[in-house]
Amino acid sequence: MATYDVAVKNGKLVIPGGGLVRADLGIKDEKIAVISEEIADEAAERVLDASGKHVFPGAVDTHAHVGIYRPLEEDAASESAACAAGGVTTIASYFRTGKNYLNKIGAFKEIFPELMSRSESSYRVDYAYHIACMTSEQISEVEWLAKEGGVSTFKYYMFYKSLDLSGSEPASGYLMLSRDTLDFGFLYRYMKEIARVSQSMEGSPLSLSIHCENPEVIVATVEEAKQNPTGNTMKDYSNGRPPWQEALAINEVAFLADRTNCPVNLLHLSSRDAVEAAVAATVTYPNTPFLLEATLHHLAMSNDNDYGILGKVNPPVRDQSHVDYLWQSVLGGTIQTVVSDHACHPKALRTGDLWTVMPGFGGTSLMFPVLINEGYHRRGLPLSRVAELSSYNPAVKHKLFPKKGTIAVGADADLAIVDVNAEKEVTTAALHSAQDYTPFEGMKLKGWPETTLVRGRVVFENGQVVGEPGWGRYQARPVA
Repeated sequence: MATYDVAVKNGKLVIPGGGLVRADLGIKDEKIAVISEEIADEAAERVLDASGKHVFPGAVDTHAHVGIYRPLEEDAASESAACAAGGVTTIASYFRTGKNYLNKIGAFKEIFPELMSRSESSYRVDYAYHIACMTSEQISEVEWLAKEGGVSTFKYYMFYKSLDLSGSEPASGYLMLSRDTLDFGFLYRYMKEIARVSQSMEGSPLSLSIHCENPEVIVATVEEAKQNPTGNTMKDYSNGRPPWQEALAINEVAFLADRTNCPVNLLHLSSRDAVEAAVAATVTYPNTPFLLEATLHHLAMSNDNDYGILGKVNPPVRDQSHVDYLWQSVLGGTIQTVVSDHACHPKALRTGDLWTVMPGFGGTSLMFPVLINEGYHRRGLPLSRVAELSSYNPAVKHKLFPKKGTIAVGADADLAIVDVNAEKEVTTAALHSAQDYTPFEGMKLKGWPETTLVRGRVVFENGQVVGEPGWGRYQARPVA
């Protein structure tokens, strides 16, 4: 009888913080059971030959929106297939009440169990949820969500304060709210409750993720952009939501976070202005934990190219000078996590003009190709840092470590076997998403996963998704 269920042999292990190690892995009962110089073929029921390849810890994509534009079960199945194809073995999705998602408003004690029930047979990779409280009653459920629901990260959308989101109905209609205004008073109470509950979490504090854009300013700058078109759709949209208002929002959030002792995750920093404001916050408020996050599209796309309305995302894609500064921040360690902000948004649903069409697109399949091509090959980012940015740091910051985020005995056998020199052109089909286009179409990138394992089971190999919906398991946090 074989000792191991699976052996991964002859590859170079990419250890976050530890560099490259030539070793074999033995997997038993969904865990890494041994790291050895050599494992005999007969010791495993199945052998995966990683000769000439690098074995990364599976990526932990901690910023996604599953079920936002399509039914939850359908979206979870298709977009976790995209995860598998991209070497992403755990995905953490944001969830709120209101239109889109489950199209409900009410208590999470009623809605969260439904979310769990509809998720449990849908995902092909492991998953977690971040929760956005949209009412005062939901804020009162933070402690229940943390202690009973396994939720350690919450969210606040600044631009829901006053912005007309759809062009035809106010934010209150979009969010199905009848009473609460999501202003700074709401945020203050939200932060205070997260800080209070964190004190009872025995060394595992909660955090609040914030989309930092200033809606009052955007109302004015959008009108300016409409009156002064550039002929480039992407630049017009960036002008309508300029980098400096992103910095202003970060300053506002940082001040409140310090006053309430609330740890904050500064999401999808898109510009030099935003990063500089975030760094200044860490200096000004040294006792407040801040996580600085960047996305694949802000690192790989520049509005010096015009992607049209299919490239609309919030915050907008910026010009190359901002892209270069984001990469400097990645290389210097200022940016701590890289995520996709994945949202499957089929072309048929992108109706309207630039200013009214809903934002967002998919990209989780490109985690390794973007970080390896743009980071490792073009800018000298060490492969161990790729593993830190895509796996270890997200797992630690979002309470998924040590099960997730590293290659170590006892950790879940979540692995991506990657050919760092394989160059492919990005196509919609290669991403294995239900989204019928990609703004990344035509890019030539090096560094593609060949095989992905989730808890020891192969879910992607030979260019095909082979994992079935239902293998993915909910990760109640903290997992340890």
